Amino acid sequence: MPLRSDTTFTVTGPFRAPRQMLAEQEYSGHVSVHDDAMAAELGLPGAPIEGPTHFSQFEPLLASMWGERWFAEGCISAHFLNMVVEGEEVQASVTAPGPDAPIVRIDAIKPDGTPVLTGTASIGEQPQTALSARLAKHQANPPAELHILDQISVGQVGAEADVVPVEFDHHYGDLYPFTLAYKLTSITELVSWFTPEEGPDSPWGAPVVPFEMLSVLTGSGSAASGFKTRQPSVGLFIDLEVKTLGAPVLVGRSYRVERTVVAMGESRRTESYWVSSDLVDVETDVAVANVLLHSGVFKDSYPDYPSQDS
Repeated sequence: MPLRSDTTFTVTGPFRAPRQMLAEQEYSGHVSVHDDAMAAELGLPGAPIEGPTHFSQFEPLLASMWGERWFAEGCISAHFLNMVVEGEEVQASVTAPGPDAPIVRIDAIKPDGTPVLTGTASIGEQPQTALSARLAKHQANPPAELHILDQISVGQVGAEADVVPVEFDHHYGDLYPFTLAYKLTSITELVSWFTPEEGPDSPWGAPVVPFEMLSVLTGSGSAASGFKTRQPSVGLFIDLEVKTLGAPVLVGRSYRVERTVVAMGESRRTESYWVSSDLVDVETDVAVANVLLHSGVFKDSYPDYPSQDS
């Protein structure tokens, strides 16, 4: 995405300290990488805060640029670079090539300049987001052999389309052990339209669900998808793109989650897969949002992983 130096400007938010929401996360009968002991076992300096948590720091900046269009037809597309642990601070910034730009660069850093994530944010249909090239590379160069994700394949469709009710007091289960109401008490940046008090005054007549929660909605019932990962193994988010398709996801409605595997990948430390999930409004049968998630699993977390020295 070229940026012309004569018109480029950057909007920067304050440093904030995001909260850890997944310390008690469980899946497949064991704790996740967000548990301190598990993180230490994997050689990490601490239990990482989930990547989407940082999305809320961009929402006020993007809403100031694009107004209500951001919530209805916005897209945030991010590659996660370095983990953040609770107590560390993060600053979000948006760099635009001009005041009317439909796509901008986003970055988040720690106080010492360590990058947390980089990517793009945009409104409307944009042919190239931050993750477009990364996804295309994995689609063009699939791994020769997988050992943890060998039961998952490109084109595989979720075995069961689950329906997720969006209510402030709905608990999202072992994968996301909190409610939307609790999330809003801990969210890094709160927008008034997210709240039960001011949300009904939004242009859509109901509270708006934060972008960082959309991966919770698509992920909370993922055990029903049939995308089987060999266990025990521990995963993490590598890339995430969330976009709304003409209207925001709203509190008080129910959404059907429809998932498809669109690519497989591998790096020195991980095996990975990309899943595209649509959130379909049950009442209208119209997809209102899409979540593209690139998830990895640590090779070191799987006891039966073949030696990489052989």
